[in-house]
Amino acid sequence: MSFGYYILLFMLMSIIFIVIRSLFLQRKNLPVQLFVKALKNENNGNFDEALIAYESALQEVNKIRFHGSLKSKIIEKIKLLHTLIEHRNGFRIIR
Repeated sequence: MSFGYYILLFMLMSIIFIVIRSLFLQRKNLPVQLFVKALKNENNGNFDEALIAYESALQEVNKIRFHGSLKSKIIEKIKLLHTLIEHRNGFRIIR
């Protein structure tokens, strides 16, 4: 094989690699999707639904073990939501 065929083969393999890589990167991660869903629920005032979504996102992050910063954000949000829910339930008992 001549040198031209090696260049053509290298270019073809590079194009295939770039296409496959772009297809995998376009997918969003499940923990990120759950985190966004939980943020929307939290902003809408649905704290119980947001807590469930955060906990499921935390489980998915623990499976992947790749998003360290996302894991810490989720843990902080869960602690905050537990405090908010307890505070809201405390007001209901007093009334």
